[in-house]
Amino acid sequence: MAETGTERLRTIEAVNETLRQELERDDAVVVYGEDVGRAGGVFRATQGLIDDYPDRVFDAPVAEAGIIGAGVGLAATGMRPVPEIQFQSFIYQGFHQLAQHVARIRSRTRGTITCPMTIRTPYGGGIHALELHSESFETGFAHVPGLKVVFPSSPPETKGLLTAAIRSPDPVVFMEPTRLYRSFREDVPADHEIPLGEARVVEPGEDVTVVAWGSMLRETLDAIDDVDASVEVIDPRTLYPLDTETIVESVVKTGRCVVVHEAPRTGGLAGEITARVNEEAFLYLEAPVERVTGYDVPVPLFAREDDYLPDAERIADGIRRTLEFG
Repeated sequence: MAETGTERLRTIEAVNETLRQELERDDAVVVYGEDVGRAGGVFRATQGLIDDYPDRVFDAPVAEAGIIGAGVGLAATGMRPVPEIQFQSFIYQGFHQLAQHVARIRSRTRGTITCPMTIRTPYGGGIHALELHSESFETGFAHVPGLKVVFPSSPPETKGLLTAAIRSPDPVVFMEPTRLYRSFREDVPADHEIPLGEARVVEPGEDVTVVAWGSMLRETLDAIDDVDASVEVIDPRTLYPLDTETIVESVVKTGRCVVVHEAPRTGGLAGEITARVNEEAFLYLEAPVERVTGYDVPVPLFAREDDYLPDAERIADGIRRTLEFG
C-alpha cells in the first residue's frame, strides 16, 4: 500500500504524471514530439495529455533537427519546451542544434537569453528493439558545456528529477532508461523535486564503492547480494554536472571503486569518473578503479543484446576483482 501522499507508479507513469503536473502549474510549458499527441507517445509517456492541454501538447514532424531547433525559439521567447526524441539515437539528426544553439545561447548572449528546455529521450538496451533504438550516448551530451545530463533510475527519482529539469533555467537532456519504463512500481510522492547535480548514496557500505546510474543501478543492487562484502552504491543522478564530492568522499572511506555503465567502454564516463577519483583520492586507493561497461561494438540485435549489457554476474565479478586486488 502506498504511503500517505504517495502513489505507486511505474517509471512511465511517473513521467506522464510529472508532465501533467507541470503543464497545469506553468502555462509556459509545452510538450511536443513525434507521436506524442494523439498517439500518446511510442511508450505512452504522454498519453491523455493532448485531451486536457490541446494548445500546449502537439505532434511534430519526423525531423529531430526541427524539433530541437523549434525549442530554441520557444525557450528564447519565454516558453518552457519539453520535446520528446522518440529514441535517443534519433537525436543525432539534431545534435548540431544541441551543441551550437541550445547549450550556447546563455553564453552567446551574455545571459540575456536562456534556454529552459528539457529534451526527454528513452535510451539503452534490454527491450530487444531494432537497430539505433538501444544506444546509450551520455558521453556525447556530457561533453557539451551548457547541457545538464540527467539519468533517473526509479519512479520517484524520475518524478523528482524531471520536475527539477523542467523548472531549470538551463537546458537538460533527460535520459529515461527504456527497460525500466514498466518493470516495477514504487511509491512516488505527490509533490517531489530533486535538485540537479546531487548524487545519492543508495546503499551505505565500507569495503568498496560502486557508481552506477539508470538501468545499471538495478543490476548493481542485484549484484551486491552475491558479494561477500559491504558495498556502498552511489547513483550520480546527474552526469553533468557530476557530483564528484560525493563519489570521492565514498572512495576515501572504502579505498576501492567500481564504475558501471552500459555505454561502450572507450571514452565512456567511467573513464572520467576514474580520472577524478585518481586526481582527488589516489592516495586512498587500495586497488585500481574497475570499469564494468558495454563493449566497443554497436549494440547487437536480439540474440546477442543481453550478452552486450552488463548484468548482475558481470558486475559482481568486477566488484570481486577489486576486492581481491593485492
